[in-house]
Amino acid sequence: MQIRRINAEAAFLPTTGYSQALEVSGHTRTLFVSGQIPVAADGSVPECFEAQCRLAWSNVVAQLEAAGMTLDNLVMHRTYLADRRYTTINRAVRSEVLGDRKTALTVVITGIFDEAWLLEIEAVAAG
Repeated sequence: MQIRRINAEAAFLPTTGYSQALEVSGHTRTLFVSGQIPVAADGSVPECFEAQCRLAWSNVVAQLEAAGMTLDNLVMHRTYLADRRYTTINRAVRSEVLGDRKTALTVVITGIFDEAWLLEIEAVAAG
């Protein structure tokens, strides 16, 4: 599988860890990961945003692994935040989790299904 980052010079250039577009070729399958919520396998939900963010990413990684994939297969993700005040922590945790990987991404500030959840992350992977 080859992933080519595309950042058109005629459009805004990303200043943080993402790509404006990704072209994926040579892959044989695509995985669509439903929104992963900050709920542990035992049903518990951390109270603070950072812990919720780490747990939601852990759940994304678990779905990738269940499909025989890793974060290297991640090509796009969308994060839904319950409040704009979480953007800085969200960016920091995302950068830590993804490292040098620069996926396509969208962050949306919106209401979340359960008031206890402060974010939800959905993803697309290819392999």
